[in-house]
Amino acid sequence: MSERWFLFVQLEIPWELGPADGRYLLRGGTEREPQHVVVLNTLDSSRKRERALRGRSRKGREVPPEPEPATVAITRATVVDPIPLAAEAQAQAWLKDLDPEHEMHQAAGVLNRVLLAQRIAAADPYIHEVSPAQALVVRAGWGLGEQVADGRWEHARELLGGQGQPRRQRRTSALRPQERLTWMLGGREEALLCEELALRARRDVDQGRIAHAAVELRSAYAAALSELGCEGRQDLALRIDELRELSGTIPSGIPPADGPAPSLTAAVQDAEEQAVRHALERLEAALRARTVGLKLNT
Repeated sequence: MSERWFLFVQLEIPWELGPADGRYLLRGGTEREPQHVVVLNTLDSSRKRERALRGRSRKGREVPPEPEPATVAITRATVVDPIPLAAEAQAQAWLKDLDPEHEMHQAAGVLNRVLLAQRIAAADPYIHEVSPAQALVVRAGWGLGEQVADGRWEHARELLGGQGQPRRQRRTSALRPQERLTWMLGGREEALLCEELALRARRDVDQGRIAHAAVELRSAYAAALSELGCEGRQDLALRIDELRELSGTIPSGIPPADGPAPSLTAAVQDAEEQAVRHALERLEAALRARTVGLKLNT
């Protein structure tokens, strides 16, 4: 029997993600076809054992004045394509031609599907998504079935060694978030409700959860129109008018009781996604302009 090779992208995250170690099969589509296999392995469980021992004493235990840093559990998450390749040359060609940023974000998106399901299944609001920039390392490669099922490989290369940064973070770096953080912590500025809601909507859009994003975005717009309007900023007047017009274009995100007509589903979904993305981008632009204006006027 010829060997079969499986492609994978692997992220090492410096905390325990939430789901138990093991292999998770993700299905999708109307036929529930296998789409991905996610393999989770905790590489350092000493922190978990230490926490369990500490929990046996209600008063805790004595520690020295200068304690050693606590150990950190690392979760190795391997996202595997379940469709094997018959020739190693195919795997080599894939690895040679892949787009690192695309593959990293695709793998993080698959892993985040698992984390979303775990958050809901465990009713734990503190289980959260990850981004490639949070990984200690990201690898891509291929291996035999039993290898990749254990988080190992035949051949791989690093796509990211902990120095990566998403495009959006690089684009907004000119806003000097460290300076604004100091302002907020020092009481010179209050964070707006619409800013947090817009960030949640951005996360959902990036993860492909357009209905979730629409719900968050409608709330973000309602808050933004009130909060920005109360500031009386003339330099934002045109942007506020634009947001007011766009607020009526955001879908509810809640499907009708009888569901959309099957023949219109794809077209409706595409139109709603474009509306959500456009409205979110314009809100983000208004919030960036507000922040820049705050600094210019200080």
